[in-house]
Amino acid sequence: MHTDDQAGRDDDQDELERLIREGVHLDEGLLQKPGTGVTKSEHPHTPYTTTYEVEDEEKEVPVTHDVQGALGLYAEAAADLATAGVELGLGRHFACADFCNQAVEKAAQAVSLLRFGRRSMYDHNLRELGALVGAPPDIQEEMALLTPFHPEAFYVDTPPEEADEMISAQQAETYRQHARHILKWARSIVLNP
Repeated sequence: MHTDDQAGRDDDQDELERLIREGVHLDEGLLQKPGTGVTKSEHPHTPYTTTYEVEDEEKEVPVTHDVQGALGLYAEAAADLATAGVELGLGRHFACADFCNQAVEKAAQAVSLLRFGRRSMYDHNLRELGALVGAPPDIQEEMALLTPFHPEAFYVDTPPEEADEMISAQQAETYRQHARHILKWARSIVLNP
């Protein structure tokens, strides 16, 4: 018998396996095809363009975002979320929270790559990163809950050997649920540009 928690883990794993197996299919006409170059544009507001052939016709498209980079980074975020579930199952509660933190950061940076063509600079404050990439306030609130689990910040007051004792299994599962929700928000942007 599957619990809701187990069903959520299965969904995450199924989605990750599908992304790895099939890749991500983009709509026709998005940015560049593999193997094409990026060239400087004459237009001052679109500094770069890319040229590719479509049915024996060349097209120039402004490069304002990095679709491939965003997809790759989102896939890393999904893998980190799956790893968080494994760590939770092993009783490594801090490791679970840490992977949730990493998954959320990568998902937000994937949105940044898609929207701005680069990663956003921030200081490990996930709420701040959420604001920079245009996350809605409720997503920013959830991101803030995961900020304390960046290892550099967490280990300031907690010795590594005590880290798992500082977070209960129930808390770790709650953090995983928040991370899952944030990744669903990012997926709706990154996989549907």
